[in-house]
Amino acid sequence: MNAVVEGGVSKEKLMQDLRVVVADAEELLKATAGQAGEKVTAARERIQENLAAAKVRLADAEEAVIAKTKAAAHATDEYVHANPWRSVGIAAGVGLVIGMLISRGR
Repeated sequence: MNAVVEGGVSKEKLMQDLRVVVADAEELLKATAGQAGEKVTAARERIQENLAAAKVRLADAEEAVIAKTKAAAHATDEYVHANPWRSVGIAAGVGLVIGMLISRGR
């Protein structure tokens, strides 16, 4: 289940991008560890606080996506068990359409 947020970007892509930003910020903090000065120290502290908060939000978002994915899988499983022949028919129809599209491309 790939939920789309405003602007057509999926939540999974957004979380992946946030992970990259967090990793880059951590790398930047390590690279500037030897820098001195009040402004640099204050900026580093602020970045570390924001980074910690971003990690918490990212973990929460990942948990929410996992929960929604499990719920969708459970609902699909229940539907297939309740309607086995309809599910087989749908799968056969989708397979037929995909087969026709593939054969057109040749």
